[in-house]
Amino acid sequence: MMELKKNQILEAEIEAYSSEAVGICRVDGRAVFVPNTLKGERCRVRILKVGSAAIYGKMEELLGASPERRQPDCPVYGRCGGCDCRHMSYEEELRFKLGRVNDALRHIGKQSVFAEEIVGSEETDCYRNKGIYAVGEVEGRVSFGFYRPRSHELVPIDRCLLQTELSCRAASTVVRFMNENGVPPYDEKSGKGTVRHIFARQSIGQRGAVVCIVAARGFGALTGKLVDALREACPEITGIVLNVNKNKGNTILYGDFYTLWGEETILDSLCGIRFQISPQSFFQINPPQAEKLYRKAVSYAVQKPSDLILDLYCGAGTISLCLAQKAERVIGAEIVPEAIENARQNARRNGIDHAEFLCADAAMAARSFADRGLRPDAIVVDPPRKGMDEQAVEAVCSMRPDRIVYVSCNPATLARDILRFQEKEYQLEKVTAVDMFPRTCHVETVCCLYHQKKDYISVPYEPKDAEYLK
Repeated sequence: MMELKKNQILEAEIEAYSSEAVGICRVDGRAVFVPNTLKGERCRVRILKVGSAAIYGKMEELLGASPERRQPDCPVYGRCGGCDCRHMSYEEELRFKLGRVNDALRHIGKQSVFAEEIVGSEETDCYRNKGIYAVGEVEGRVSFGFYRPRSHELVPIDRCLLQTELSCRAASTVVRFMNENGVPPYDEKSGKGTVRHIFARQSIGQRGAVVCIVAARGFGALTGKLVDALREACPEITGIVLNVNKNKGNTILYGDFYTLWGEETILDSLCGIRFQISPQSFFQINPPQAEKLYRKAVSYAVQKPSDLILDLYCGAGTISLCLAQKAERVIGAEIVPEAIENARQNARRNGIDHAEFLCADAAMAARSFADRGLRPDAIVVDPPRKGMDEQAVEAVCSMRPDRIVYVSCNPATLARDILRFQEKEYQLEKVTAVDMFPRTCHVETVCCLYHQKKDYISVPYEPKDAEYLK
């Protein structure tokens, strides 16, 4: 086997992608990770690091470009850590993401059922309804931007192509105000300074936009001047909020919230359902793609109008209320009390009285169902990136639902959990990938598992009058 050394230059062909959209070539059977390269390209690669677990290189010279290569249209691409795929066509990005899902199912999950399609996004730029910008001092001036990956080095920006124009304009207004009025950014090491982050959220389906300034302390006599500056530069906004966050950790929104002007919440909609959203509330950042994801989840979960559905990890009830449009009864479970209260408020706001919400983890929800003599027809799970723990899988299977619908933002933990469900006699039958986060390496997946001991209708229930399913 060839011994690879730092600064050694080799010629190789990129054969595959990592889960982070990094090109992979093989040198004497060993995988070398080369950023900013595309599958099928030939290039000269300089070895940067030879580790026991992985080898890293960089493209020294491109010898044969892929027809899918594109010139990145962002001046800080590769430095800010936000985007991963701006050097490739969107078609190639979708192929990469579909491959990522299926590779995880094949190699981690040991499955023979794969996603045959990925639902692409009509908009690949300016799709995020929420922007969170770090604030710091760069070359003697206050700037906003994002931290370089795996560091706290601020990469300043003027514009982010993933964010709405309004959120960038609001952030620019705040830092201009700070520079003009001598308001310092917060310094993590000393604990001195004021502004830590700028948070902006804009409604896509309704009217409204809120700017939330995260600071270690208030602005005192300058408060009115800041409000006036934001209202003049951003007449679209409907609220300005101050979050006084004195926490030493890296949690962005923490502490006390004060409305400086207007309303602290906005209204937005998903699948025809209206949601009231505060700065602390979770809400999908790409509502049009979230609707496509939820439609698929509903079609997998609801097979007849009389179905009883349990939605675990229900959060503020977004999926639960979509399910309630088609199922006779839906029960959402979530361990965060504030989220459950939000879910109940959202149900009342939309006149949905056949969805109930309980504050419980998976095991507690299973006990509650058993105590009430209930058995769900389907259970929907939408866990965090780490996936489900073994106790949660056990709890879900103990309720013996006919089918399990799993919504995932991490193909690796999804594939691992499918194996766990398979051990409990649930078989993967359907998988669809959805591109919720264009130009990044992230991909959402929704799949349906059926209990092997029963015969089920293979065609999902989709009423012809379901407007939001069309």
